[in-house]
Amino acid sequence: MFVLSNRQNALLKMIVEEYIKLAKPVGSKLIAKRLKCSSATVRNEMAELEALELLEKTHTSSGRIPSEKGYRYYVDHLMEAKELNGEDMLKLQILFSNQKLALSDYLNKSLQLISEMTNYTSIVLGKASHENKLKEITTIPIDDTSIVVVVVTDKGFVEHKNVTFEKVDMSEIKKTVALINDLIVGTPIDEVSSKLEFEIKPIIGRYVKEHEIIYNTFYEVFKDFSKKNVNIVGKNNILEQPEFNNIEKIKDLFAKFDDQTMIQSIEENGQDIHIYIGKENKLDEDVTVIKTNYKTEKDEGTIAIVGPKRMDYERVVTLLEFIKENIEK
Repeated sequence: MFVLSNRQNALLKMIVEEYIKLAKPVGSKLIAKRLKCSSATVRNEMAELEALELLEKTHTSSGRIPSEKGYRYYVDHLMEAKELNGEDMLKLQILFSNQKLALSDYLNKSLQLISEMTNYTSIVLGKASHENKLKEITTIPIDDTSIVVVVVTDKGFVEHKNVTFEKVDMSEIKKTVALINDLIVGTPIDEVSSKLEFEIKPIIGRYVKEHEIIYNTFYEVFKDFSKKNVNIVGKNNILEQPEFNNIEKIKDLFAKFDDQTMIQSIEENGQDIHIYIGKENKLDEDVTVIKTNYKTEKDEGTIAIVGPKRMDYERVVTLLEFIKENIEK
């Protein structure tokens, strides 16, 4: 492993952080001014860092940009702990001061905030739906034709969905809910649709008049719910990044976001925050994935932030540390 001089470390750190901010190759004049040395000295140091494959020279400029190897060196040796700025801290404190929210709400709202703050994509992978068992299903009438279906698991995960029934008596819906609660409470969420098909469907006609309409609606509710252990927020944020101006590259990445197997590969088991740059991650070699595992008494999963390799590493790590700490309280 090579050892860089203090000046090379300072130069590399400056180039990485300047490129993160501006997404433009960094020239020797800017660095020379800040390091108080000649442009020729800086160019020589840049050439050495390029020979070590820590910097790359673009075709359009004499400036340099960090390589994948350069980002890794920065993350491992040069990145410094960063405090949340006042605005970020205030938004997150307001969220976590709300004692009435369920864990799933904290997670989802945290993701929304991170995506808004950073313009990156946020992903949460909850515990596998097989490990969430149905605890209860309830309904809340909104008007004569609409209800909210609320599904609660034994891990404290709550999901609700608005559904509309045309020409169905609400008493028939109550009968269906009672039937489901009697027969399939305790079933893993990803098996509920199958149980509905083979255990509820054959007998529901004996108890419920409009059984076909009601059955189909509840079947879809559980089918959707079983996929809810994955939530992606800010997928379109990648379009705001100058690195992703190639339509084919965007299509390819979006297809990966929609691929459940690919997204599940993001799962993290370690308790620390881990950074996977480019080829190090399983999602896409053009992005960085920063992720960590969260664990509470009721649930466990992964929170991940996906952005360009030119990501504000210090800020994202600080945000994830704050969110993980507050979720696990």
